[in-house]
Amino acid sequence: MKAFLGSMTGRVFVTLLLGMVISAALTQLAADHERLRQFEQQRDQHLLERAEQLVMATEIVPASARMVYLSVANRPGLRLEVGTPQPVAGAHTWFARSLATRLGPGYTITSAANRPPSCELPNQQPVLYGLMYAQWRGACELLNVRLRDGAELRLSVLPPRPSAGGFDPEYRTVIIPFLLSIALLAYAVARMTTRPLKQLAKAAQDLGHDINRAPLALTGASEIRQASAAFNAMQARIRQYIFQRTQMLAAITHDLQTPLTRMRLRLEKVPDAELQERLIGDLSAMQEMVREGLVLARSMDTTETMQLLDLDSLLEAVCADASDAGQQVGLSGRAGMALLGRPLDLRRCLGNLIDNAVKYGREARVSVDRINGAARVRIRDSGPGIPQAELGRVFDPFYRVETSRSRESGGTGLGLTIARNIAEQHGGSIALANHPEGGLEVTLMLPEYYPNK
Repeated sequence: MKAFLGSMTGRVFVTLLLGMVISAALTQLAADHERLRQFEQQRDQHLLERAEQLVMATEIVPASARMVYLSVANRPGLRLEVGTPQPVAGAHTWFARSLATRLGPGYTITSAANRPPSCELPNQQPVLYGLMYAQWRGACELLNVRLRDGAELRLSVLPPRPSAGGFDPEYRTVIIPFLLSIALLAYAVARMTTRPLKQLAKAAQDLGHDINRAPLALTGASEIRQASAAFNAMQARIRQYIFQRTQMLAAITHDLQTPLTRMRLRLEKVPDAELQERLIGDLSAMQEMVREGLVLARSMDTTETMQLLDLDSLLEAVCADASDAGQQVGLSGRAGMALLGRPLDLRRCLGNLIDNAVKYGREARVSVDRINGAARVRIRDSGPGIPQAELGRVFDPFYRVETSRSRESGGTGLGLTIARNIAEQHGGSIALANHPEGGLEVTLMLPEYYPNK
C-alpha cells in the first residue's frame, strides 16, 4: 500500500478520490441545507394554517369549555392556552403578521417579548447522512391572541422534536455503493492518465540499455503523441551521435595505425638499445590507448543482438580462457539462471574485471550466486585495495590509481569504464569495495530474464 501511494498512479487516484468525495459531500450538504430550509418553510406554513383554524374554532366554543377543548385540540408544535397576555415585543414577527392577516379585523395578534423555554434549547437537525447537524431556524415564539369577544389567549409556536442523532445505518445502503463506484472511477481515470507516462518512463529506462530499441508508437492523446514523437527524435539523434563518434574514432584509429607502424619500424634503427626500448614501450602504450579508446566508444554502441544466455556457462568459459592464458583464476558457486544479453559484450565485461584483478592483485577469485532475482558475481583479488576516496573515481575514463603508464604496470584506465558501460546496458551495475580480509572485491549485478516481463 505504501508503494502504491508513493507511485504516480496512487497519488492521482487519491487526489481524484478525495476530490470526488469532497465534491459529493459539499453537494449533498448544500442539498440537505436546501431541503431543511424548504421543510422549515412548509412547517411554518402548516402551523400558520393550524393556528388560524384553532383560534377560530376556540372562539366558537363557550368560554367555560375552552380550557377543556384546548386540552384536547392542542397538538405537538402548536399550543393555545387561556391566560393573561405577556409583555409585548418591540416588533411583530412574520408569523404574528401572517396570522393577523389571515384572521382579519376583530382579532389582535402581538408577539410576546419572551419565548417558550423549548425555543432556548439547542435543536439540531441531521444533514449529510447524519454525520453533521444544522440549527433549526423555523418559527418558535409566543403570541398574545385577543378574540373578538375580548378573551385573552396565549399561542405557543414550538420547534420540532430534536433528532435522536447518530449515523443512520440505513444510509449504508447508499454510501457504500456510492464510495465504491467513485473509487473504481477514480482508479480507472488514474490508470488511464498515468499509463502513457509509465510507458514513456519504461522506454527511457530501456533506452539506457539498448539505444537501438524500437521507437515508441504514436498513439493516445495529442500531448502523448507529441511527447512520444519528441522521444523518438531524441533517440534517433543520440543513436546518430554515437554512430558518428564511433565512426570518427574508428577512422582516427585506422589513420593512426600507419604512422605508428612506420614509427615502430624506424625505432628499430635506433642504435641506443636502452632508448629504443623506452621509445618502443611508449609507442606500444599509445597503440594500446588507441585500441582501448575505440573499444570504449563501441561499448556505448549496442549493435550486437541480444540473446538468451546461461550465466554459469558463460562464466566457466571466461574463467577457463583466463586460466589458459596463465592467469590465476578460481570459480565457485552457481547462479542457475538465464539472462538476456550480448555474449561478446558480457565476455569483454567479465574479462576486463578478471584482468584487472589479476593485474593488480595477482589472482582473481570469482564467486557467483543468486539474490533477489538477480545474479551476483563477485571478483576478489589479493592486492592492496584502493583508497576509499578513489573508489568512485576509478570508473572515470583514463583514470588510474597508479599514475604510471609503463607496460609493466599495464592498463590505460579504460577497463572498468568499459565494464560498467556494458553492465548498465544489460540493466546491471558494478560496485567496488575493499574486502575486510584484504584485497579489492568487485560486485557485478545482472538481472534475471523473465520471458513475460
